[in-house]
Formats: sequence, C-alpha cells, structure tokens
Amino acid sequence: MENLTPEGFARRIVDLGLASRQEVERAYGELSGGENTTMEDVVKLMQRRGFVSTLQTEKILKGDRSGYFYGDYKVLYLIGAGTFARVYRASKDGEVFAVKVLRKRFRDEPKEMEQFLREGQMGLKLRHPNIVSIFEVVADARNPFLVMEFVEGQTLRDLVRIRGKLPVDLALRLMHEIAGGLAHAAGQGISHRDLKLSNVLISSDGKAKLVDFGLASLSDRKNPDQIADCPNARAIDYAALERGTGVRKDDPRSDVFFAGNMLYHMIAGEPALTETRDRLARLNVSRFQQIKPIHELVPDVPGVVNQLIQRSMEFNPQKRIQSAAALQAEVKRTMDILEKGPSSAAAADNKEGIGAQYEDDDIPTDEGEGYVVMLVESKAGLQNAIRERLKSRGYRVLIIQDPNRALARFEPGEEPPADCVIFSAAELGSLALEAYNKFASDEHTCEIPSILLADRRQTRIISEAKRGPRRKMLALPLKVRELRAALMHVLAGVERRPLGTY
Repeated sequence: MENLTPEGFARRIVDLGLASRQEVERAYGELSGGENTTMEDVVKLMQRRGFVSTLQTEKILKGDRSGYFYGDYKVLYLIGAGTFARVYRASKDGEVFAVKVLRKRFRDEPKEMEQFLREGQMGLKLRHPNIVSIFEVVADARNPFLVMEFVEGQTLRDLVRIRGKLPVDLALRLMHEIAGGLAHAAGQGISHRDLKLSNVLISSDGKAKLVDFGLASLSDRKNPDQIADCPNARAIDYAALERGTGVRKDDPRSDVFFAGNMLYHMIAGEPALTETRDRLARLNVSRFQQIKPIHELVPDVPGVVNQLIQRSMEFNPQKRIQSAAALQAEVKRTMDILEKGPSSAAAADNKEGIGAQYEDDDIPTDEGEGYVVMLVESKAGLQNAIRERLKSRGYRVLIIQDPNRALARFEPGEEPPADCVIFSAAELGSLALEAYNKFASDEHTCEIPSILLADRRQTRIISEAKRGPRRKMLALPLKVRELRAALMHVLAGVERRPLGTY
C-alpha cells in the first residue's frame, strides 16, 4: 500500500490521465478542511465527480502505475474474470464498452494468443442482436485486448442458478434467440464450439446474447476427413462427441447437440451431460448416450418439448436436427404449439367462471429474488398460470388449496413460511375471504403482506375484505403486470431472504 497524502492522491489522478488538472483542482478547492482534509474526504469527492472508480482508487492506493487504460478506453471496474481473460467495463467519449484482456501469463504463449485474437477476428464479422458484438481487436503483444458491446445483465447460468429451473415458455424463447445467433454465425461459416449457459448473457431487457467465440472455428470444407482434436480442456466435450459419432471436426450439428443440452439445463435445473473435470470421463462416449430423460426430472414437461430436446441431443448425427437454422425453426414450431394449448385452457377456465386471463410478458428479471409467495387456490389451471409467471420473475411460489391449512402454516414465534400470501376467491369464495381477513387481524400475521383475488361479480367479498397498507385487492380477470405491481407494492420494505435459505 503506497503512503499517499490527500494532495498526492489528487495529483496521481492527473498524472494517470484519469481527469484534467483543472477538473481535479476545481474539485479539490471545494474541500474546506484545509490541513484537516482527510484521504476519505478526497476519495469520496473524486469518486462522486466520476474522476475515479472504486477499482481505480484501489489501484492508486496500492501504487499501481498501469491498468487504468487500454488504448483510449478508460477502465472503470472488473465485471468478469476467467482462467483465460478478464473483462472490464470501460468508457470512451462518453460511451460504455466491455474490454476483454488476455491474462498476462498467456501473452507469451503462441497458442493462447492466437486463440484470443481469433475470437476477436471472428467476432468482427458477426453483427446480430443475439450475439455480443466485437468492435475492435488490439493485437499488441504486450497488452492484447478486445473491445466489445457492454451488456447490462447476467449470465444465463446465473439466472438458472438463482431460480433453480426456468418456465418452459421462457426457456424456449431464450433458446429461439440463441439458435438465431448460432444460425447467423453458421451463415458466416462459423461454429461456436463452446456452448454452455455461462456463454450466454441475458440483458436487462431479457434478450439472450451469445458471447465467447474463443473456440469458434471456420468451416474447412476442403478437408472433410479432419478429425476432432482436444487442444485444451474447453474443447474436450465437442471432440469427444465428434469422435464418438464418427463425424469431422466442426460438424455444425455439434452446436445443435450442446444447444439441446442448454435447453435441458434451463428446464430441468441441471444439465443432461454430467459435469466433471475428469478428462477421461469427459471423453467417454457413453456420457452422450446415457442421458436421463428429462421427464424423470420434470414430470409435467410438455411432450413436444421433450421431443425437441431428444431430437437436438440425438446421438446419431443423421437423426439429429441438422443445423442451427433448423433448430430455430423447430423451437418456433414448439412455441406455437404450446401457445395454442394454454389459450384453449384459458378459454375453458373462463367457461367455468374463473375469469382469469394472463398476458405472457415473462421477460427474465430478478425482481422477485429473495421472496417467497404462498398462493391459496384450489383450481389447478390458475395455480399453474400464477406459479409459472411468478417463477419467471424470480419468486419462489408455494401452493396450498385449503385456506385453513395455509393459516396453520404461520405459527406464532416461528419464521413465516412466506413473505406474502395470495388468497384467490374465484373458486374458494367466502373461505378465501375469511382466511384473508383473519390473516389481516391475527397479531402474528397482520404485518405480513397479503393479496385477495376476486371476481368483479363477487361484490360481497369485495366489500367485506379488510383494507390496509399491506393489503391489496385485485379483480379478475387479471393481467400479469397488475399482479407484479401489487406484489412489488406490498413487499416494499420487506427484507429479501438470502440466497439458499428459501
């Protein structure tokens, strides 16, 4: 740790080119402490003005003289780190970028340097809404880096890890976008060759974007007998599949197989292929043949989805879906089939008097992460509709059919099993109303948020329901965004549960 004075810290910002002398002097002059000005005062001021980030501050205090800029790109903070490279958020001329930097220990390794630069050169050719764009490749042997599109969001792996499983419709939509990106790359003669959940980013608006074409290869149609090799650990899975099925290296159907594994992983919460670091185990061809059927993990998975996964992961490449474009078309066909099914079910529910109608706006976000919602509802169709929509927003959902059993789950002095209870009166009628009012009155539950769903024709229930700041009533038919807004309103100020405790 370098022993800097507050004045020295300010001078170092100027010396490093992080801000102009005039900007720093003007800001420093606002501190009225004089000799009593502390380092903490100066650091807070310079960070507040945007002259330095937390990462830059730490580097200055450690005495680092480099790593503040890559070319003209000012490093702001670290956003990702792997064995091969680090990725930073950076800015230039008021715009934000991601800068991917090869780790120092690989810069003298010809193969690693070549692979890193190949990723950049291939990425320059790819412009598609479902692929992270690469704008610049700097092949400086001392400091090679790639300038990429900055995506605000998280990886698909993180999304699945947080939620456990994704709703089928959401998983299919994301796979449709992933396949679209793969199809575009394939049209340029490029296969990805490292498909896994961590190599897909989910932007803040819910769009899937492929990243890391570090193992991507250009198709060599002049050498049809070229066999798959394993230049490094990341390539083993592809090489093992291609060797085991007797196809050439870079067969386009290999990406289809591993895309199928990703779809399986999203829906089941775990991959179809056992994950291991044992090289021999990964090369064992039986790993690709002995895959547990997804319906054993997800009993209610729709048959058309099961078939899609099976055809994507067919061991025999002749029977497998033959290209990324064909995969995208098959995913779309599956989505269309499922869309007709739920709409018919909703119509049937309306005939039975439920009157519940949901809009499919399930863009993946984490707004419900850390919250448990209990739904008190006797109708299976409505249970599934609400559960899947809320799960797609990060909530954990408990289903109970009997209102009295739901109340019994909340015992005085015990940790409440849910952060909010939704009582549905569509079918339960007065039972739901009585439970809702008791929940609002009992001392040990009156501070826990609750929502009552009632048909507009249930005027008595609506008029007799208890009101309050943590109580909300919603009329059926209901839109998803209305339920989400109500949940966010009543849960405002409720502390989220730590990951892994609910």
